[in-house]
Amino acid sequence: MKFSMLWLAVVALTTIGLSACDKEQVESSAEFDQTPILFGSFYGECQGESCIEIYKLDTQAQTLQEDTKDAYPRSDAPYDGTFAARSLAEYTLVKDLVSQIPAELLREKGPVIGSPDAGDWGGYYVEVQQAGQRRFWLIDTQKRNLPVYLHAFTDTLKVRLSKLR
Repeated sequence: MKFSMLWLAVVALTTIGLSACDKEQVESSAEFDQTPILFGSFYGECQGESCIEIYKLDTQAQTLQEDTKDAYPRSDAPYDGTFAARSLAEYTLVKDLVSQIPAELLREKGPVIGSPDAGDWGGYYVEVQQAGQRRFWLIDTQKRNLPVYLHAFTDTLKVRLSKLR
């Protein structure tokens, strides 16, 4: 009897564990892998070239480009950059970033999430194309100002951007 109960518990936990893995895969969107995405960081109270770093990642062409305009992103229009090629090695560092974008991001009503750069702590810029339209977000770097679903993604952005600097 004890063996049957133990076996039943193991089967139940395994089923729950496997379904949780499936759920994680659903929550990440592969909808963007056919079009370039833009991603990066920005700081308003900052001096130097590294204050604004916006990149264009194209997984079809297997390229990574960096914006050379270094303009502060606006909340009323997608980023208008001028991009220059980066190395294949750098592309390799970020090529899976598209698969890290949470599907929940598409449900956001506005382009500003949290209070990006409000306390001189900077912000992240993310842009995708969906159904031929450019969608973009200015995302806070402070987790306390973000929905939980963005925590892992902003951690990933932070790590990947630091590798590109």
